[in-house]
Amino acid sequence: MGYLKTPHGVIETPCLVPVATQGTVKTLDSKEVEATKTQILISNTFHLHLRPGEKIIKSSGGLHKFMNWSKPIMTDSGGYQVFSFGFGQEFKMGKMLNREEQLSIKSGRQPKSLKITQDGVHFQSPFDGSKLFLGPKESIKIQEQLGADIIFNFDECPPPIADYEYTKKSLQKTHQWAKVCLKVKKTKQALYGIVQGGKFKDLRIESTKFMSALPFDGFGIGGELGFDKKAMFKMLNWVTEILPEAKPRHLLGNGHLDDLVKIFQSGADTVDCIIPTHYARCGTVFTSFGKLDIRKSAFAKDQKPLDKNCSCFVCQNYKRNYLSHLMRVHEITAMKLLTFHNLYFFNTFIEKIREGIKSGRY
Repeated sequence: MGYLKTPHGVIETPCLVPVATQGTVKTLDSKEVEATKTQILISNTFHLHLRPGEKIIKSSGGLHKFMNWSKPIMTDSGGYQVFSFGFGQEFKMGKMLNREEQLSIKSGRQPKSLKITQDGVHFQSPFDGSKLFLGPKESIKIQEQLGADIIFNFDECPPPIADYEYTKKSLQKTHQWAKVCLKVKKTKQALYGIVQGGKFKDLRIESTKFMSALPFDGFGIGGELGFDKKAMFKMLNWVTEILPEAKPRHLLGNGHLDDLVKIFQSGADTVDCIIPTHYARCGTVFTSFGKLDIRKSAFAKDQKPLDKNCSCFVCQNYKRNYLSHLMRVHEITAMKLLTFHNLYFFNTFIEKIREGIKSGRY
């Protein structure tokens, strides 16, 4: 267990960082998010740059005041959108595959919808088709104006089906951009360097050593995480064995409930993850008895709380049959209540991990 000091408070680790892409956790206001025991949020640099724009947010007093959130905030660099709006969109894949793919993206290949250069990435806005450029200088400038406590260097998140040569050249760009980010940053915000390298052990180790040698305040572990859990934890161990122990490590975009204990045992301090919120909006509830699909007709007459062992206000005040009804008739309130419960459940689960670390159980 550890502590991260920020200008907006101290974070106890290990810790979940819920995703507030557009400056909000979908369906909840900031006070409700705080009531789920959430300590810190992560917002999306790329999307906030497009709408409403960093100038509007800065003129509102920065992201904290803009979204009425008094606790710490991270902003990503926009590097994930290089993948998600590029090869991710083209091949309809996430950064973690559930099987080995035969497809391979070779060195020199460009995504159809954007162009990656040595200086940065040329995007088309997904909203109005306008052209925009994002590189390391631009990313840092935007993040400085947004005003988050922790920011990340601009990187290329490589696709999981990239071959060795593609991944190596991608890594060279990420390393070059990392040095630029450090050079141009003018604020006292904590800047994390992102380790990449895909599924290739030598590239992961090369990236970890390169980033560790630079004066970053902490480190992100990003990119492709293998096609199974075994591969993911191997990769995590390659990286965390080398990263300096005195600096925090953040695992980007991963945090299935069943993996959290092992993720933190592998050396990550914080994780950001859409699972508790995204699953809630689809009707999936996490409980101490396993996952429930509350939309199923089996819950129509069930008058038990979601989880009798949970002390969140949803479990104290609402029954499964009511929540099932709301989901089945597509009421927004259902998404709000399930989102609150799932975040509270995840944060309580991690709270118990922290207690286990204190007592020596982990």
